[in-house]
Amino acid sequence: MNRKDGQEQEAISRVAPEAGLLLGAGRAILLQLAHPQIGRAIAEHSDFAANPLSRLIHTLSYIYALSNGTAAQQRTIIAYVDAAHRPVRGTRNPRSGEPAYSALDPKLQLWVAATLYDSARVIAGQILDEKVQDQEELYLQYARLGNALQMPADWWPESLTAFSRYLAQMEPSLRVTEQTRALADELFAGRSAPWWIRIGLPLMRDVTIAQLPALVREDFGYELTAGIQKRNARVIRVVRLATKICPKFIRHAPMRLMLRHIQKMA
Repeated sequence: MNRKDGQEQEAISRVAPEAGLLLGAGRAILLQLAHPQIGRAIAEHSDFAANPLSRLIHTLSYIYALSNGTAAQQRTIIAYVDAAHRPVRGTRNPRSGEPAYSALDPKLQLWVAATLYDSARVIAGQILDEKVQDQEELYLQYARLGNALQMPADWWPESLTAFSRYLAQMEPSLRVTEQTRALADELFAGRSAPWWIRIGLPLMRDVTIAQLPALVREDFGYELTAGIQKRNARVIRVVRLATKICPKFIRHAPMRLMLRHIQKMA
């Protein structure tokens, strides 16, 4: 684990395991789909359409391993992700103007890591009581999500202020296509998901729509209705209360499941 004897637990090790942060998972995935190169790579080189939750499972496994896993678990998931990324590449399509891409491109890995941190930050700000002074520490520690792969360490913006500038610079380049819009629909339909996950997907869709940046939300064709706003507020209130009163054993259950999943991959 990342906790060291006699030292305070790292911010990322405290925050990342909180089950309430799963409310931001849909937001992070849609922000990734909205990136032209990443969206095309997911559409052409994954089983996202048939099994959209698989990306979520592997992403969670990666986050939990790097925040709270053993050295062996971290090596296992990094090797898995690296091997999965290696063949993912495509050339520019001159007819449609679709860009070339490679999953080993550090710029794309930076964006994926950025969506994971930003979505965790957005939800944590609503359901957790994390100290303000820990925010910069948490931000800097999230850099390891990109650093563990091909992203150079100095590519992660040096501060939260610099990170906000990076997000603002990236937003105009995001573009949702019919293909990526269809993938988002598949994510929330969850046709291959177990029933106990499928019944929660309509609420997850509402929360995701409410939490997305306005321009990205509109590009996906979503409307932030009064009903969606009310359901999002209700979910946030319930999860915030649950985070306060539920013991850590329950709140960290998804992390334990994912770490056991990694153990079986070794």
